[in-house]
Amino acid sequence: MEKLRIGITGQAGFVGYHLYNTLSLRDDVELIPFERSFFENPKALSQFVSACDTIVHLAAMNRHEDPNVIYGTNIGLVDKLIQACTTTRSNPHIIFSSSSQELKDNLYGKSKKEGKEKFMDWANGPGGKFTSLTIPNVFGPFGRPNYNSVVATFCHKVAHDGEPTIINDGEVGLIYINDLVKIFIDTIFAKEPSKPLTNNSFEVDIAPNHFVKVSRILELLNRFKTDYVGNGIFPNLEDHFEKSLFNTFRCYVPESHYPVKFTKHTDPRGTFVEIARTQTSGQFSFSTTVPGITRGNHFHTRKAERFAVIRGKARIQLRRIGTDEVINYDLDGDEPAYVDMPIWYTHNITNTGDEELITLFWINEPYDPEDADTYFENVE
Repeated sequence: MEKLRIGITGQAGFVGYHLYNTLSLRDDVELIPFERSFFENPKALSQFVSACDTIVHLAAMNRHEDPNVIYGTNIGLVDKLIQACTTTRSNPHIIFSSSSQELKDNLYGKSKKEGKEKFMDWANGPGGKFTSLTIPNVFGPFGRPNYNSVVATFCHKVAHDGEPTIINDGEVGLIYINDLVKIFIDTIFAKEPSKPLTNNSFEVDIAPNHFVKVSRILELLNRFKTDYVGNGIFPNLEDHFEKSLFNTFRCYVPESHYPVKFTKHTDPRGTFVEIARTQTSGQFSFSTTVPGITRGNHFHTRKAERFAVIRGKARIQLRRIGTDEVINYDLDGDEPAYVDMPIWYTHNITNTGDEELITLFWINEPYDPEDADTYFENVE
């Protein structure tokens, strides 16, 4: 099978991270690695554009104390990418991350509007193709607080015992990162409807799929802090926005929060331990594991999951996809405890003791072998 060669400028950024890792799960894609330093190295940038069938241009500056720096930086990146394509006579399909700020009177919006126009001029040449995606406010796991979105800022502050401030309690139009990534991928593979701008240039105007007041966002996050962090209760995950917000919030919970020890109720009959309280549906299961054996080494892109060790000794390991840092949690069934698995963290559990390990699992969606949510990758 011939693979589509895709490069992403800004692949280390918020949207780039999610797009790159989602595309890496496909068998019909070859990802061409990109580094920010390529923009300062004409030879490396030329090699990059020559290797790509499609380039998703996400690299941009969003914030700076001097708006002229934002404008100059973003226009400069567009010019360098076009120059590399022209010099090497490369004709990739360039997909540009634009913004609704295009229509506003600020230098960031101006840089996006003029960048789009430059790409349109380039696409008028032989073999060029260009698509502009107008993107609303985006939220999701791993966004940078005080940079990417109000959701990232609020999640970080609430999870770390801060006090978010509402400056303007207006209604915000939002799109969850997974939904945005799907639109990008459908655009890459010509499955997303687009409107023509010129013969070789097209536009996809992406509308928010959630309209939420800022105070409602904060209300939900405070509820997650009280119920989930404080009492281990999973919220209702039936609503798409609330589930997306919860999965975003979980990635800001400090790693020192785990493992969480259960409250034991002991009397002459024995011991009672409550494993999970939920306001949503889910599936409980258990496993036995012999000494030295590791289970797992997979990650989820949307599911919430809890590992609870009730007998034996275990080490639970997590690693965020795209990073090398491994988080270790050691649990002992003599003091039953749990660790919850954030999305986009590959995880496993190893029996580190001398006896059989018994682990209980809760996951908010029943296991389905046909479901594209569980992906295998070693923690180490």
